[in-house]
Amino acid sequence: MRVGIIGSIVLGAIVFTTTSPAQNPPAAPAIVRTVVAGAKLADVTTAPLYFYAIAVTIPAGATTPIAAWPNGVLYQLSGSTAIVAAGESKTLAPGEGMVLVAGRDATLKAGSDGPSRILHFLLLPAALLDKPVETEPAAVTELFRTPAPIPTLKPGAYDLNLTRVTFPPQMPANPPHHRSGAALSYVVSGTGATTVAGSTTAKGPGSLIYEPSSLVHQWGNPGIEPWTFLAFNINPEGVPAVVMESQPK
Repeated sequence: MRVGIIGSIVLGAIVFTTTSPAQNPPAAPAIVRTVVAGAKLADVTTAPLYFYAIAVTIPAGATTPIAAWPNGVLYQLSGSTAIVAAGESKTLAPGEGMVLVAGRDATLKAGSDGPSRILHFLLLPAALLDKPVETEPAAVTELFRTPAPIPTLKPGAYDLNLTRVTFPPQMPANPPHHRSGAALSYVVSGTGATTVAGSTTAKGPGSLIYEPSSLVHQWGNPGIEPWTFLAFNINPEGVPAVVMESQPK
């Protein structure tokens, strides 16, 4: 009898044992986009415009003025900056930004705990390209200016923004695309890659990438660390900033 009972239990275990359903693999990490600062521009065709980018270092506790400059965005890299413009004040911490509207004076004051390091992205007419923006005691380094005016800007309202974008590690190149307006990108950290006309180029910290509307390109991150860059972008109001050349398969 004992043998029979044991046999029944074993057979029952064989017949009624079930397996757990197969689990789907985890989804791939997504691209993270954060609009740091933005504004709407009523018109961008009064004069041909250039992208212009500078790095600014202000000694701890020091103040530098900005006198009625065209539209731009400040981005805090390290330290802190107290900004007073048009009677309003804001203090930027690392990773934060602020739009400076055209025609308004502003003052920038570094925090007392150390020097302030900021990036200043601007839309400039040709007449202002060689004039100083921030002045002493600030130390200013020109990073980039477009060799010619931004092409294909048409009458009408535009969106201006600075967006921080992070690509996860090992992300394949995205589909070919171009800008509806234009963009100037600055790599903050990591090393990604851009592909233009079949040629791929590595882009590490401090690299700048100019994207006129005619540039068909791809972005990817073959590295093992996240890749983060800032996109200083202008596009017609109500029109997506990025236009795909073809739909993803």
